[in-house]
Amino acid sequence: MDQFVVQPLFGDGPVMWYTPTNVTLWMALTVLSIVLLLVVGTRRRAIVPTRTQSVGEMAYGFVYKMVEDVAGKDGLRYFPYIMTLFMFIVFANFLGLLPMSFTTTSHIAVTAVLAIAVFLTVTILGFVKHGFGFLNIFWISQAPLVLRPILALIEIISYFVRPVSHSIRLAGNMMAGHAVIKVFAGFAAILAISPFSILAITAIYALETLVSFIQAYVFAILTCVYLKDALHPHH
Repeated sequence: MDQFVVQPLFGDGPVMWYTPTNVTLWMALTVLSIVLLLVVGTRRRAIVPTRTQSVGEMAYGFVYKMVEDVAGKDGLRYFPYIMTLFMFIVFANFLGLLPMSFTTTSHIAVTAVLAIAVFLTVTILGFVKHGFGFLNIFWISQAPLVLRPILALIEIISYFVRPVSHSIRLAGNMMAGHAVIKVFAGFAAILAISPFSILAITAIYALETLVSFIQAYVFAILTCVYLKDALHPHH
């Protein structure tokens, strides 16, 4: 599990909240990669796009359609926020697959901040737009009257569990995949099973590449679902 240890970039002292660490470095590289793709790569936009411009446009169109389909036309106002979330997570996941890199999204401290930000954003937005009418998302008016208080309690619990499941899902999947790759890599030193170990590593690495994208997509689409609840609490 050494690959998940947070270490200072300079010196061997204790890690404080202001200490530059490997997490800081790889998050900065994530932001830099996004800027290179979406800003520098599309600076000279052309009718016949370059490869970099094509990738940027595909990412833009993919997230735009997801927001429109899930949150509706009203949700497109918040497209930049969801686009930022998706691009940060997907780039952090992919950079974490590089040899000698650090997977920032494998740490609950990172994913929890993203999840809590989403939770607070949609909650505040719901109250700003609907006032106390936002609480209607907890009251299932279609259910029999005797069941409504019980269902309301269940809805309240599930609502406040959102940031927990939102953050643990991403961090858990990224940590588990990298840990499994490390385990099989340890068997590669044993000559008798080395070929099978290398095949297993290759297969898991391919799967982890797919998981890296899927987890970014799941995080973004759940954000769209929560946003839809904030915009349309009666539905």
